[in-house]
Order: sequence, then C-alpha cells, then structure tokens
Amino acid sequence: MPQTHRTPTTVGRLTLLAALAVLATAMPHPAVAAGELPGVKPTAETPAVYDDEAGGNSDADDPAIWRNPADPGRSLVVATLKEGGLRVYDLDAREVQSVPAPRAPGPDDAPGRFNNVDLVHGMKVGARKSDLAVTSDRGSDRLRIYRIDGGDSRTPLTDITDPSAPAIFSSSQEEINEQRTAYGLATWTDPSSGRTYAVVSQRERTALRLLELTAKADGTVSYRTVRTLKLPSEFKLPKGRTWTPCGEPGELPQVEGMVVDPATGTLYAGQENVGIWRLGADLKGKPKLIDKVREYGVPGTYDEETEECVPGDDPGYGGTHLSADVEGLTLLDVGRKNADGYLLASSQGDNSFAAYGRGRGSGYEGGFKVTAASETLDGTEESDGAAVLNKPLGAKYPNGLLVVQDGDDRPGEPDRDATNFKFVDLKPVLEALTDRR
Repeated sequence: MPQTHRTPTTVGRLTLLAALAVLATAMPHPAVAAGELPGVKPTAETPAVYDDEAGGNSDADDPAIWRNPADPGRSLVVATLKEGGLRVYDLDAREVQSVPAPRAPGPDDAPGRFNNVDLVHGMKVGARKSDLAVTSDRGSDRLRIYRIDGGDSRTPLTDITDPSAPAIFSSSQEEINEQRTAYGLATWTDPSSGRTYAVVSQRERTALRLLELTAKADGTVSYRTVRTLKLPSEFKLPKGRTWTPCGEPGELPQVEGMVVDPATGTLYAGQENVGIWRLGADLKGKPKLIDKVREYGVPGTYDEETEECVPGDDPGYGGTHLSADVEGLTLLDVGRKNADGYLLASSQGDNSFAAYGRGRGSGYEGGFKVTAASETLDGTEESDGAAVLNKPLGAKYPNGLLVVQDGDDRPGEPDRDATNFKFVDLKPVLEALTDRR
C-alpha cells in the first residue's frame, strides 16, 4: 500500500457509531459520558518531521523507551523516521542523536527505510553485555543493530550490524526493490536458553519470520532464520462464505505492530485490517485471533483511480473496540505479578488506544485517547507505533512513560505532512484504565 496511515471509511464510521451506541448502554462510567473514551494529555512532544524532500522524507513511525539503570532521569527514547533513519530523544523530547538510514546501493535501488524498533537487554556482544536497539530496515530488507552506550553520551547509538547480514525475505536486489521486505518487528530473549530473537513481518504479505540474533567475534551482530509462519489472508464467515480484506492488486493483509510478552513467551501481532493475533513467540502452534477490527468481513472493491477501497455493506461480523488499521502494540506491566497488566493497541481508524487484559483468556479492559494539552501541544491522530514503560524515570516521569506516534502533528506547516511523537505521563493512563473496570 502506498501509505501507512489511512482515514476511516464511511462504513467504518457508521460501524463505529453503532459500536459506541452499544457501549453507551453496556459500559456506563461516572467520570465520562457513557460510551466515550477518557482522554489523557501529553506533557511533551518531539520536533515535527516532514515527509518531503526538504525534510529528508522523514516520517515518524515507531518508538522504544530505554531506561538508564544508573540514572533513570537520563533515559532515552529511540524512534524510527523511515527514510529519515533513527532519532534519539531525551525525556524532555529533545533530539540527542540523528542516525541516517543507509544510502541506496545503486541509483535505481531502494534507500534504507527504518520501519520499527525494539530493544534487547543484556546481550553478550564481544567481551561485555550490552543493551541493543534493533530496527527493521524495510528499504534493504535487513535488520540493523545498534549498541546503546548510555544517556551520558552525545552519540548513544553505535552501529554494530554485521556488514554481511543477509536479506530477510528477498533473494536479490531486484526483489528488495519490490519492497515486500522486513516491516514489523518484535524482539525477545528466551529465558530457558538465553538466546535472543527477533520476529519480523513481511510488507504486503502475511509471513512472520523468526530470526536468532548472533554475536560475532569482531563485536558485530548478525542473525539467522529459524522458522517462518504465514497468517491467513482469507477468512471464513457464517453461512459458508469467505472474506479477503480489500487491498491493492496482489497485496495481502500485512502485520506491522507486534510485541512479545517475556513472562509467557507470547507474541501479539496486529494484522492491520483484520485484528490482533496471539501465538507463541517461537512461531509454533496455532495462532488465535483475540479481537477483530470493526471492518472485519466488510467487502471492498479497489478503485484504481483513487487508489482506495470502496466498501460494501457491513455484514456485522466485526469487533467493537478496534477501527482499522490495528497499529502499535505495547505491553503495560502493572508490576503486581508475572503477566499482570495490559496489552495496548493503537486503533488508528478512530484515533484511540484499546487495552486488553494481559494473558490467556483476558479480554477488553477499556481504552483512551491522547487529546490536546494546549493550542500548540495537540493530541494524536492516526497513531502508528507506541511504547510504554511502567518504571520511574527520574523527576520528569516518576510514574512511568507512554510514547505514541502522532500521524498528523498540528499546527504544523501549510502543505507539509508533519508527524512526531507525544510523551504522556503514565499515571493518568493507568487511572483511565483502572476507573473503567
């Protein structure tokens, strides 16, 4: 698809109104009007970036929060900007470091394009254990790995990617240029073996690939393929019917947002216009669809002139909490016991976040929106990636931090697509979720 961010379809908006009407009677709440989601306000935002030539084709996408164990107030946020590479921010949302994406290998080849980022803690590389930032480079179909050297450094990220690291889904540069390449990303470490893995999804396909990260003797990091799993692209409906989500010709329903629960070895994967899957992070066993988008089952016809899908009548098989696309997934650990807390999901189509009970058998727990704090500090629209950390981060965020992508930063500049990241104190987020239980 040409764009990651989409506006809701007419059917999606009508379905949303119907869902909210149901929630209004089923979920009354004394703090907000029945059927509405509570709002939380950001406390800071990163500088806007622009997806045009003057802005280096930078498009904010996915964040990760690195906690400095020696000095939590000097913790960092690492974030992807697609062709703009990586940015590192301090807790005041100020830029600390800019890491460019790799250049195109040839004049007609795709340049580097960093899509998602996740962290690895305490992996032995060379003579020491290091925290790593791992990013999916959609442009070159590879992972890139950076050592995190701490919050005191002006250049906290150091590239330690093995130069010979292989392409993940492609067998040639020609295939890489077609950009059915590495897209979503989630990392995890198996506590029983100590081995570190990354699960990577394929753009415009349903494939998930498990990679093991491997440290080399020269201090670089590479990876090898362990196994591949393909999620469905066609879905059974009642009365013997089937449904395939609408997309560009040849495009299958892809996954981007993913997260692994380290307490249970569970992978949550957001198939953008389908819903959220739960499966083993080792990609063994049968995936289970734990929630569907409202648009699930709605037939659509692709219009080549507008490059959009024209929806048909809604048969009513969709969910009630998510509006396509399902985007950033992140785990909120409440710290009471193992596997306690929430799975947070960005419901991009209605600018909200849905929360699910963490663990098998747990369902929808509530939701919230990130709303404007002032005329110059707006909320989030069409949010993509998200990251949360429920640990004290110095005086600035003693309650923890939520970072979310804003797909339409305002006020912005006329005729320029502006995106950035919003920083949200975690206390009101927890209050919004707890109050609605």
